[in-house]
Amino acid sequence: MKPLLPLFKLVVSAWILLPVTLQAVQAKLPNVIYILADDLGYGDLSCYGQEKLKTPNIDRLASEGMQFFNHYSGNTVCSPSRACLMTGQHSGNVYLRGNIPNEEHCELDPAMTVLPEIFKQAGYATGAYGKWGLGHTHRGGRFSPLSHGFDEFYCWKSQTIAHTYFPSSIVYNDVEIPLQEGTYIHDTIMERAIGFIERNAYSGKPFFCYIPTAIPHAAMHAPENLHNKWREIFPEFDDKIGKYAAGEEACPDVINPIAGFAAMMERLDSDVGAILNSLQALGIDDNTIVMFSSDNGAHREGGHDPDFWNSTGNLRGGKRDMHEGGIRVPFLARWPETIRAGSKSDHLSAFWDLLPTFCDLTGQPVPPNVDGISFLPELKGKQAQQQAHPYLYWEFHKWDRNAEGRKSYLFSQAARKGNWKAYYEQGQEMQLFDLAKDPYEQNDLARRHPEIVSQMLQIMEQAHSPYDPE
Repeated sequence: MKPLLPLFKLVVSAWILLPVTLQAVQAKLPNVIYILADDLGYGDLSCYGQEKLKTPNIDRLASEGMQFFNHYSGNTVCSPSRACLMTGQHSGNVYLRGNIPNEEHCELDPAMTVLPEIFKQAGYATGAYGKWGLGHTHRGGRFSPLSHGFDEFYCWKSQTIAHTYFPSSIVYNDVEIPLQEGTYIHDTIMERAIGFIERNAYSGKPFFCYIPTAIPHAAMHAPENLHNKWREIFPEFDDKIGKYAAGEEACPDVINPIAGFAAMMERLDSDVGAILNSLQALGIDDNTIVMFSSDNGAHREGGHDPDFWNSTGNLRGGKRDMHEGGIRVPFLARWPETIRAGSKSDHLSAFWDLLPTFCDLTGQPVPPNVDGISFLPELKGKQAQQQAHPYLYWEFHKWDRNAEGRKSYLFSQAARKGNWKAYYEQGQEMQLFDLAKDPYEQNDLARRHPEIVSQMLQIMEQAHSPYDPE
């Protein structure tokens, strides 16, 4: 039996050291904070050209990290865009391709490995704070973020209720909690998110913090002091009233929604600054990735005026269409230990690339049926190793009512291959643009390049899979 003793000691030693080794590996993994604004246009940040308001704290993510100029959302409206983010699938394959009335069939498939579960598999603590947008959070079970890899969440009850910043309740880990009347919920959400960051910084465990804020979506609600500040700057719009609805929830009208938008943006920018300051105070700044993006292009709701703000940065279109203004979004990534400060990227990427990027980052296998490509080499400055997309594809489904009831239908499609962009809207001819020469999609080249149109049609046919949300 003596020859077995050294082997026994080796096994016991390895078992004892395993937790220590795991902790050492986890300690090297970066923390990840992903902030997702709602309906924020490509031109709404000063680092992307906004001139009427400044976003100095968000701009720090660009000056101290990497700024992307060819990053795209998952779709042109909220829920399907978030579905692409969570599943790593493009909108021709993902289970959700439009905003479904009453949020029926919006929930994630429990059989799929989705984005937060990637982090869980790697030993991360996970938290979500803000607008879920993928079903009613209070119903529990498959509707709950807890069923899809989050340890903790603090979210609006539903996407419809997230139209107001003064809801009567909020959902914390499947429990609906009443709120005091007049609570500006955005502030509470951000406090919860920063609390999660602080708790896990002290634990030494890597964390993933997902912050899908509702700003600047829907009603132009902002803290009173900031709103009044901007009303003094833009008094000429005090005769304008912004109206919106949030189901049965209170959704107050807004005097001067122009000022409301500016106040919301100032609040969001200050919150990003608070997060960055917190990371420095906690001593985890260098090895924490902070990303910032938007779920789709600029909207025209609640009195918001994207023309006044040039929210699209002169890009054509906006929310609910597949022109560049509807799907091209800001994307910033800051990681002081790794990303070169002030770097710029023209890499072609989209929401479905985040999941494989985080797989690459954490050493986890990429789940089957994922359409995305990791852009971790791009973040690390290793462009020669960065794989490129053969194409990107989007489709958007609208809903209609007829004698047979509610039906969805394919409304618009888009594809990008290199600098070529094809756009198709139901009932119209396909349009073709050369984004290198015509980034604002002003010159339709479809008739001049029928061979490119044919290639784009093939991409659209190849990328589209059958869809029935019922």
